[in-house]
Amino acid sequence: MSQAVTPDTPAAAAGGWSKRAGLLLGALVVVAMVSLFAGARYGMLLAIGLGFGIALEGMRFGFAGPWRAMILRREPSGVIAQLLSIAVVAVVAIPLLASHPGELVGAQAPVGFAMIGGAFVFGACMQIVLGCGSGTLVNAGSGNPVSLLALPFFALGSFAGAWNLIWWTDLGALPIITFGGTSGLILTLVLIALAVGLFLWRAAPGAVKLSRRHAIAALVLAALAIGNLVVAGQPWGVVYGLGLWAAKGFSVLGGELSASAFWAAAGSMERVQSSLLTDYTSLTNIGIIAGAFGVAAWRRGALSAALPGYPARAWVATVVAGFLLGYSSRLAFGCNVGAFFSGISTGSLHGWVWFVAAFCGAFYGIKLRPILGLEART
Repeated sequence: MSQAVTPDTPAAAAGGWSKRAGLLLGALVVVAMVSLFAGARYGMLLAIGLGFGIALEGMRFGFAGPWRAMILRREPSGVIAQLLSIAVVAVVAIPLLASHPGELVGAQAPVGFAMIGGAFVFGACMQIVLGCGSGTLVNAGSGNPVSLLALPFFALGSFAGAWNLIWWTDLGALPIITFGGTSGLILTLVLIALAVGLFLWRAAPGAVKLSRRHAIAALVLAALAIGNLVVAGQPWGVVYGLGLWAAKGFSVLGGELSASAFWAAAGSMERVQSSLLTDYTSLTNIGIIAGAFGVAAWRRGALSAALPGYPARAWVATVVAGFLLGYSSRLAFGCNVGAFFSGISTGSLHGWVWFVAAFCGAFYGIKLRPILGLEART
């Protein structure tokens, strides 16, 4: 009598490892192909993107979840890890920007009415869908139905927000203010220390201040972010790439981009007409999705395809929130990655203002989830 193949049998184990080997080989082949046809720099950026996806999904680390944990349960570990990662990147990035002004650029943007409002709306919407920019990519890659629905509308929102960006910024904004050089680095680290102190002060009694998993994830993300800056010449970002995908689709369908000052600009038009394999942000975004997919397949052998039993209003809310995530993040000059993480770590004042506004918005997003019919995750 033949033995049934179960998850515990040697045959099943061998099959699992062969699938995992296939995942690794497939990733290496894709990176090699991009390097061959587009160039080594682009292959490296795809590999960095894969690293982001693997780290975020593999270590179950992100931005929306830790904010939620701090707001609901006063558990600061995840938020402190984010600030730790930003500090590590800042120690390297701010001096590099100062010493290589023509080669490297920071995630720097002006503070204005639209930027603050956009960050607030983004903070609320990322709690509605339980995913920021990178989080939506990771969750979509791992098969989360909510993020799979939200992602295309995120891209459409980013495209639309960029289309209207000039009108919004004309409402009023300060000049770009940055903290550069040694004094800028010291100021950035002092502000990070003060923020960490604030979260520690607000922590619940007995709450873990910084878990080992979060600390490791913070250092891994910092290393990848520094690699992104050095290889691409610009910090890690998400939102522009998503808007670019929608802009390409709009152009293919016969849409006229010249009606938008943003998309008609020479740099944007060049990217729309070029291959996605030569756009830095698109490559890392694709890598994040693929990396998260690989981790999900590695763990389970399949994606998490269970469809939540949400009421209709919850799915409508997901679509609306997804669109607003893209639109608001474009007005705010980035999401948790491009504005908060990369903005602060490259010395931009707008990163700090974004953080405060988005964190305030997160309070309201958490309150809206049950009203919209979405389960109250803690």
